[in-house]
Amino acid sequence: MDPRTQLHARLETLDAEDAAGVHAQATVELDQQAVGRLSRMDALQNQAMAQAQARMRNAERQRILAALKRLDDYEYGYCTDCGEPVEAKRLMADPTIPRCLDCTRG
Repeated sequence: MDPRTQLHARLETLDAEDAAGVHAQATVELDQQAVGRLSRMDALQNQAMAQAQARMRNAERQRILAALKRLDDYEYGYCTDCGEPVEAKRLMADPTIPRCLDCTRG
């Protein structure tokens, strides 16, 4: 599968996960009669986890959009630091990789 198709497919998956997680990120209602103290704590913890997952999805979305831009600019597959080609195995494992192994290691 070519990188552009992979990246667009992952964007669609992220959008679906965002839509599914909207309810979990909503403000937790603190109804004293409906739930006890531990249930409220669980709800708050679940909300925090859902928000953290949303932040991770947004970070991944930004990496994907950056990779798509590199594709459009004919710079995909080249290290954003040194300009050398990024190893094919790295790109196959993660098509959003922007840097070669040497530059990643520092």
